[in-house]
Amino acid sequence: MKIRSITYFCNPGWPLQDKVLQSAGKFLSEARGAFESTGYEVQSVRLASIPFPRLLGARRITETPKLAEALEAAIWTAGIEYACLGPALPEFPSSYPIIPEAIAAAEKVFFSGVMADARIGLSPAAVRACAEVIVKCAPQPPDGFANLRFAALANVQPGAPFFPAAYHEGNAPAFALATEAADLAVAAFAEAKTITEGQQGLVAALESHVHKLVAVADLLKFRHNLHFGGIDFSLAPFPEENKSLGAAIEQMGVTAVGLHGSLAAAAILAEAIERARFPRAGFNGLFLPVLEDAVLANRAAEGTLTVKDLLLYSAVCGTGLDTVPLPGDATPEQVAALLLDLAALALRLDKPLTARLMPIPGKKAGEPTVFDFSYFATSRVMRLEAEAMGKAMAGKEKFRLETRRRM
Repeated sequence: MKIRSITYFCNPGWPLQDKVLQSAGKFLSEARGAFESTGYEVQSVRLASIPFPRLLGARRITETPKLAEALEAAIWTAGIEYACLGPALPEFPSSYPIIPEAIAAAEKVFFSGVMADARIGLSPAAVRACAEVIVKCAPQPPDGFANLRFAALANVQPGAPFFPAAYHEGNAPAFALATEAADLAVAAFAEAKTITEGQQGLVAALESHVHKLVAVADLLKFRHNLHFGGIDFSLAPFPEENKSLGAAIEQMGVTAVGLHGSLAAAAILAEAIERARFPRAGFNGLFLPVLEDAVLANRAAEGTLTVKDLLLYSAVCGTGLDTVPLPGDATPEQVAALLLDLAALALRLDKPLTARLMPIPGKKAGEPTVFDFSYFATSRVMRLEAEAMGKAMAGKEKFRLETRRRM
């Protein structure tokens, strides 16, 4: 298991406040050393801001690219690898269309966009705006890689340490941990003869790491007078089979991820995370990022695993649709239809879900994807079974979907 990220949450101000960023850099440097001295590899240290529309205000929203560029320079000076400027917000409609320009201005800065939450309900206008961001970002650069730094959010609360979903609320700084822990699930079920045995092994493995991680986090929070938001144990993978959630599902006895039985296996893994005792931040479900997981990438390339499968698994375990390669000619209307399904699922089940979709310019369904990026496996473009919606489904008014009640 590795620490994917130590994420520092703050309000950096605009113009940027040097003191805030210097404090962030100093804390993250010390935190990285503290966790590494305990035996954990820390892959990155990151900073997450309050939502950029609130940081800038409606009148200055056009300054978003300038803000992104300035923040990228500032975090580099502070020794921080990545930053997230949070989501575009439905109450600031002009905050969505500025994102592609801001992403082009700064390679180390991430963004997101809110589509739905319990406060506003579901906003079809925001869904469409997120779809347009995805389509406009796809050709910059030509391989579609820019969409790695944008996610559409549904029911996602502040304090999640995984990017691009991370954002802060308020002025008091805080920190949280994101893990890369799919290997714990692979190991737990490698020799397990029963579901119970595998779940117990996974819970024990999680809790053994929790004790070490929390001990260091508690020391840091008292030393720096910071709030510790918790750990997101979403079992993020790496594109090697021994670090693959797809491999963990197949270790359980499913012949290939995407075949029937996969949903049950995913639910079993997710429930094990729920059983473990630890301070929680973010999602704590299963990340099933197609391009970041060797087995998922292979099953998608074979056609065994589909976009509909991934959406279905989100109902019982997942965090949504992540690094999903789509045809380069996908239209905003088609992407919006998929995002609408995800947003509705999040509200009805009262769970956080995100969509990080990656249309690949010039590629059609079934054609190979190749990225020069160590976190991506080779796969194929997945089919997007969607068309523009009409009649009532094409409306622009916000509406509410209440959480399903038990009868």
